[in-house]
Amino acid sequence: MALRIFPINLGNLTMDASGLVLFRTPGVKTTIPFLGFLITGGQEPILVDTGPRDPEAFAAFGMECVRTPEMTLDHHLAQHGLRRRDIRQVVHTHAHLDHVGGDDLFPMTTTVALARRELEFAASGVMGPGMYTAHDTKHLIDRLHTRGALRLFDVDGTFEEEVIPGVAVRLSGGHTPGSLSVLVETDEGMVNIAGDIAYNIDDQLVSPLLDQASHEPTITGNHAMTSLEEKRALKKALSDSRFLLVGHDHPALVAGGRIVGRYTDAISNPAADVTKAANYQPIPVAAAAA
Repeated sequence: MALRIFPINLGNLTMDASGLVLFRTPGVKTTIPFLGFLITGGQEPILVDTGPRDPEAFAAFGMECVRTPEMTLDHHLAQHGLRRRDIRQVVHTHAHLDHVGGDDLFPMTTTVALARRELEFAASGVMGPGMYTAHDTKHLIDRLHTRGALRLFDVDGTFEEEVIPGVAVRLSGGHTPGSLSVLVETDEGMVNIAGDIAYNIDDQLVSPLLDQASHEPTITGNHAMTSLEEKRALKKALSDSRFLLVGHDHPALVAGGRIVGRYTDAISNPAADVTKAANYQPIPVAAAAA
């Protein structure tokens, strides 16, 4: 049975657009989804990222988070005939509050996995208490001290670690020191679930907002790494992926190192299989070449 991937919307956040892409329309509000991804058809279902724990936590940043009953893990899993007890492994692209907040909904018999480097960074205090909350970080530490409840990947860019057959992780970096790409082998090519290495694919990769050089991506407005490291992460993702899935934007189709299609209906459709190129709307040649 072929591996399939479904995006799951775990909340909507309204924020200043310049927080997504550097210098992008400051003062203009935009709304983005908090996305997780469900991988099915393999040895066992895999959940990538669990969304935010408390929508009210974003008020401190002047942002508004909305989560409807249809934006819960239980609701999304039910659309695929699953319950939380069916998820034996949760894999994280990174440990920011909007990606690990649902971990404590799963028992300690479920294995939560992330990069060791990311856990170290979460506990370092470098980004303050905002992106890595006390509750989320303490929960990960509790799992560290519970047999089998936490898995730490040591990928360093020279090798990948397998999660289940057909699913592996590699270090992507760019956004945080321990940011991972979850790589899924599908019938139509490699899917790269890349977390927050990009926030807005159109303004960063299709028609880069700031940069004039050919094939040069625009960086985000929120990263812990250097601008060059973020650009490298984006270029690496485009170099060998057929499908690019990021944490806050519509799925993208890749060919020749460029974004050539978008699946704009996927986020609102629980049955959307993002591993089928026929589901993607082509990007006009003029826009893709801009």
